Amino acid sequence: VFSSVRMGVNPEINALATLILGVVGIVGFIAWYLMARAEKQRVRDIQRARQG
Repeated sequence: VFSSVRMGVNPEINALATLILGVVGIVGFIAWYLMARAEKQRVRDIQRARQG
């Protein structure tokens, strides 16, 4: 680890880190979207139950 710091970071490591961050971002966005959609459906279901 310390020798890598002295030598500098490999471009492959930078590319891999970029891909990992991209995948984590996409997964996070998908999770947020699905949770928001489920919450909207839950609110609609509650409103329907109150009405009739």
